[in-house]
Amino acid sequence: MSSSDRLPTLRTDQDSRPMKRQHTARYYAERVRESCTARVTKIVCAIFLCLVLVVGIVFFVLSLSLRPHRPRFHMLEFTVSGLAQPTGFENAEITFNVTVRNSNQHIGIYYDSMVGSVFYRDQRIGSAPLKDPFFQDPKTTTVVDRTFGAASLTVNSKRWEEFMNDRQKGTVVFRLDITSVIRFKVSTWRSKHHRMHVTCDVAVGRDGTILPAWKNKRCPVYFS
Repeated sequence: MSSSDRLPTLRTDQDSRPMKRQHTARYYAERVRESCTARVTKIVCAIFLCLVLVVGIVFFVLSLSLRPHRPRFHMLEFTVSGLAQPTGFENAEITFNVTVRNSNQHIGIYYDSMVGSVFYRDQRIGSAPLKDPFFQDPKTTTVVDRTFGAASLTVNSKRWEEFMNDRQKGTVVFRLDITSVIRFKVSTWRSKHHRMHVTCDVAVGRDGTILPAWKNKRCPVYFS
């Protein structure tokens, strides 16, 4: 195509002017400085957040390992002597044997007091202290046993007759309540006093001894 076939273009003086720079060198230097500062700030914040996360995880693991677990009570033996005798209430005895397990790994337990009460049909028929104050090391088991004799039982002829009526049905149900004031010990630190309640339902058969279904049964524990 010849040059004569080309369309004419209009050229102005602006086409020959150099492009005007929008920002100065100082502006770009400040932008670079701000970018570096922001990057360093982000790195510092990331490191700080990682440290906080690690410390939080460590404290969480420590709290799980040092959080005290309540003792575990199991009913081993429970016997009502003379249950087969029509007038056995005159020399009645209730003997029981309970194990107390401290399952904590690093926490000991002080038992400042421990009192046991036996109930029949929600009526208390005997109560007495079970043990003197003692300390239980971690991962150990303590046996708590007691015999309530006629002197510590409030069993009369009418109550014994109720025992006998239940005996004829094959099962006499009692409840052993244990109340204790305890403290937890971690190294040299000791917690405040906690009042602990243990409820052990238990049933005996015609011979007055614990029924197999109730032996080694775990007793509920709660605090007040």
